[in-house]
Formats: sequence, structure tokens, C-alpha cells
Amino acid sequence: MSDLLYGEVENDLRASVRDLLTDRSPWTSVLTRVETDKPYDLELWRTLAAEMGLAGLLVPEDLGGAGASAREVAVVLEELGRAVTPTPFLGSAVLATSALLAAGDTETVAELAAGQRIGALAVPLTTAPQAAFPSLVRVEDGKLTGRVGSVVDLEVADVVVVPAIGADGPELHVVQTASAGVTVTPITALDLTRRIAVLELNGAESRKLSGDAAAALRTALTTGAGLLAAEQLGVAQWCLDTTAEYVSTRHQFGRPIGSFQALRHRLADLWASVSSAVAVSRAAADALATGSDVDIAVAVAASFCSELAVRAAEEALQLHGGIGMTWEHPVHLYLGRAKSSELALGTPEKHRDALATLVNLPA
Repeated sequence: MSDLLYGEVENDLRASVRDLLTDRSPWTSVLTRVETDKPYDLELWRTLAAEMGLAGLLVPEDLGGAGASAREVAVVLEELGRAVTPTPFLGSAVLATSALLAAGDTETVAELAAGQRIGALAVPLTTAPQAAFPSLVRVEDGKLTGRVGSVVDLEVADVVVVPAIGADGPELHVVQTASAGVTVTPITALDLTRRIAVLELNGAESRKLSGDAAAALRTALTTGAGLLAAEQLGVAQWCLDTTAEYVSTRHQFGRPIGSFQALRHRLADLWASVSSAVAVSRAAADALATGSDVDIAVAVAASFCSELAVRAAEEALQLHGGIGMTWEHPVHLYLGRAKSSELALGTPEKHRDALATLVNLPA
């Protein structure tokens, strides 16, 4: 049986990331930044990606990466979720990197691992791993034409991995966002800390990857869905910890509101759910690291953690009372991240449908 407990290396990694985010990305600076036209802190991203080497955790050492596994990536995502830090980690270090590795790329993935460039995967953020290969982009006379909406982290990406339909079927291409025929249009999203944009290709030049495009895309989406559960766990954990602290200090009728039984029961239920989320999230990360029962573990984690993050954020909003409803309090950032990530890479319903098929559960 796999050991789902956090190891010494993972705990050290968590401490390093949390210290950095506490110093460089407190919620006050996040709240200020997301109201500007540059929500991403690219200086912080360079520290995370290049100096700490986090962009290359999934990349083998011979390609310039850390040669780590999904378990370490999950720890980083827990901390990024806990701080709702606006960085392109999901789009570049997880989705784009996983697609490139699965397709056998050695050029662009090395640049992403070194933090020299930022990548994105050109699929709508709502795309589930079980979805059919997208046909939004087509190869015409050796160039790419099409339009892809709600691409995560595209706004700051230098390169995009684009699924396209060619003469012989599915293909994966690498496109430079600065190339002619490439247009990136940011769009307003519910989650102010994770931006999405529309990618338009009009006869854009590209480099075709030689690997199995359909299999590589599915691997990237499955990896993304499984690791997104870790980020959702981080969101839920912050909501639980912050709310528990608030109700222990906020007084009403001469006593802390956390002493009232109704609130204690709600927080106890939330604590039990967060504890379960730790288990299913760790199981998904370990499955991705070992390749054992990946689809089942990811479906369980994605469906459970998606709904938990939303419930935790809603509880935090309600139990903070009037202050929780204000723009000056950060809880709305967590609610926006939770609601948007619930739709990302497959809704809970889609993952449960997939799980039912995987375990032969009758309709």
C-alpha cells in the first residue's frame, strides 16, 4: 500500500514555499494586484520557477528539471491554493509541461523547466480528461487556424501547446504567442487570481510534435485534474483555518461566537471533510507519481475536492458575517477560485460519471 503521509522532503518543500508566499504574496498584495491590468507577479514567478526550480518538478533531470513527481507538485499547489497566488503554475508547470513530456518534446519543455519561458495548453479550461480530442483548431496548408476560448494562463504565456486536427487526425503543435497570426484576448473571469484568455490563430506558424497527440493531451488533462485537487485542498484548508480563528475571537452576547453549538457543528463537519480531502488528494498525487489506478484516483479527488472547496469558501463567507461580505476581506478571492476551479478540467458530475464507468457501477 502506498504511503500517503507527507515525507520529510515534501514538508521541507512546503515550508520553503509557504515562507516565500507569506513574505512576497500576502493576501493584501494579492487583493491589490488583481485589481490592476497585471494580476500576475512575474517577479515572484521567476523566483518560484527559476530560483527554486518549481517549474521543472515534473521534468526529468536530463532535460534540466528536478526529476521529482506529482507528489511534490501537489504540495506546491496546496500552498499556492492556500495563498490564492496569481501565478501561471497550473498552465505552464502542469498542463503545458505534462503535454510536452507526454508528446516526447525535449526543446520547449526544457525552457519551461528552467523558467525561461511560460507555457499554456490551448484547450478551454472546462475541458475534462474524458472529453473527445478538440477540433477547434485545424491544420491548413501547414499552418494553424482556429479559435480557442478560456485558455488558462494564456495572458502571460510565451508558447502555447495547441491541439489541432490535421489531415491524418489529432496533432499537437507548439506556437509562439509573438508570432504573426496569433492573437491573445484576455477576458473577464469570476476568479480574479487566475486569468483566462481567448486564443485566435489565423495561419499561424507552428512546430508539430511527433508523439501521440490524443494520448498526450489526455495525460496532461488527467494530470491537471488530479493536481488541481491539491490546490482546492489548499483553498479549503485556508477557509477552515481562517474561519476557526475568526469565530474564536469574534464576540457576540458576551462570548466568542465559536462557542455556539450550531457554529461548532458546522466547523466540525467542515474539518472532517477537509481531512477526507487530504486523503483523496494525496491518493491522486501518489497515483500520478506511481502510475497505479490513476483514472480512478483522479476522478475521486477531482469530484470530492471541487465541491469541498466551494463549500468551505461559502462557509467562510457566511461565518465571517458582515466583514466577509466586503471587498476588503480576502474571502471573496477564495470563493472565486473555488467556484471557477469547480468547473475546471471537468465538473464533479463529469468525474463521477467517469468513475461509475471505471468501477462498473450500474447507471
